Amino acid sequence: MKTSRDLIQQSVKGLSPMPRVLGVSGSPRKGGNSYVILKQILTGAQQAGRTCDIIELKDYGFQGCIGCEQCRKNKICTGLNDGMTLLYPSILESRGLVLVCPTHNYNVTAWMKAFIDRMYCFYDFQNDRPRSWSSRLCGQGRKAVIAAICEQESKKDMGMTLDAMRLPLEALGYEIVAELPVLAVFDKAKVREQKVTLEKATQLGVELAGQLA
Repeated sequence: MKTSRDLIQQSVKGLSPMPRVLGVSGSPRKGGNSYVILKQILTGAQQAGRTCDIIELKDYGFQGCIGCEQCRKNKICTGLNDGMTLLYPSILESRGLVLVCPTHNYNVTAWMKAFIDRMYCFYDFQNDRPRSWSSRLCGQGRKAVIAAICEQESKKDMGMTLDAMRLPLEALGYEIVAELPVLAVFDKAKVREQKVTLEKATQLGVELAGQLA
């Protein structure tokens, strides 16, 4: 089994991760709609032959980036030692990524925002102003699917939720295979009644798995 140090060196050298899929839920609810959709996407990926892991951010005690910039030297976050430290190996070794998050106040949840911000450690910066930058995750064939859940019936009521996941992932070097907006659902696990949505989620998992070949 590779150690965290091995995986960090792998990212520094630009070596490709394994064609497995990491699923991340940004919901504070246990067994809610985000979890149902995430499981459905991963089911599709598993049916297509990919190994999948699932993470619920609510189960990890971690905070947002504090801007200490120690990662510029160490190539991983060393300014904080918390639950996110446990998640970096899974991120580094998985070529596929699925982010699913409910809409909170027109945006992702605080958990998902902190998770994305803590991926700042994968950037390399130059010393010019404004600083030139690149991502060590680029050029590794990384692919992602993102999904957002919203109680309202209009996609505009999701606000920045999908953008807040898509734009940072693209900057990090992920190709977004597909996006899934899930509307008009709030009650816990109520999305189980949306058969078309569940089928779509499964198909997105299959599609993601196929692109990791």
